Amino acid sequence: MENQRRQQLYDALASRILIIDGAMGTMLQAYNPTAEDFGGAGKENCSEILSATRPEWITAIHRAYLEAGADIIETNSFQGSPIVLAEYNLQDRTHELNVLAAKLARKAADEFSTPAKPRFVAGSLGPTTKSITLRGDVTFHEMSESYYQQAKALVEGGADILLIETAFDTRNIKAGVYAVKRLERELGERIPLMISGTIERFGAMLAGQPADAFYASVAHADLLSIGLNCATGPDLMTDHIRTIA
Repeated sequence: MENQRRQQLYDALASRILIIDGAMGTMLQAYNPTAEDFGGAGKENCSEILSATRPEWITAIHRAYLEAGADIIETNSFQGSPIVLAEYNLQDRTHELNVLAAKLARKAADEFSTPAKPRFVAGSLGPTTKSITLRGDVTFHEMSESYYQQAKALVEGGADILLIETAFDTRNIKAGVYAVKRLERELGERIPLMISGTIERFGAMLAGQPADAFYASVAHADLLSIGLNCATGPDLMTDHIRTIA
């Protein structure tokens, strides 16, 4: 089934532009979640736990984007790496929360899929709160292992695509790509990979790499797409988009 959906993805991309959904975090804020919703004090703002405590919210957001016409919806897993979950003492639930996030998105996508308009799930792999380049507070191996654990769980839960997003350090990104390639070897299949970097107002990623360096660092990876998100509005992204295009 996974290979069939992925072929549908490639076929759809060959014939039209696919639309991805919008933010998850700001949509969740509209529910005004309390500490109780997050599972207790100390876990506030860990949106990933809401897949377990308030799955109906996550499903409603997925459905809203699908009803609006989104072809691809992202899992509620932006902070779902063991590196970030450790800040909430939830690192032991990495596998559980990522599988659950993917399953919620998968179910919603399947409900809206038709032969003429199949819907797809992108497993969101956020940037974590650490940087190999900026602070050196994490090693390449540690970062890659973090990406790997999350990616494996997202694919297990039903993600069609993996999306390394809001990335601000090309060395972190390389660790993520390495993790996905490791997972591909283990599964014996290709996993469509999207990468979206973040260029700050000063014209480079937070770790100092400009758009051309960002592109050069991942061009070898046989990507489904490469793009930009966050930090600035579209007006300030235009030149950078031209560079990576």
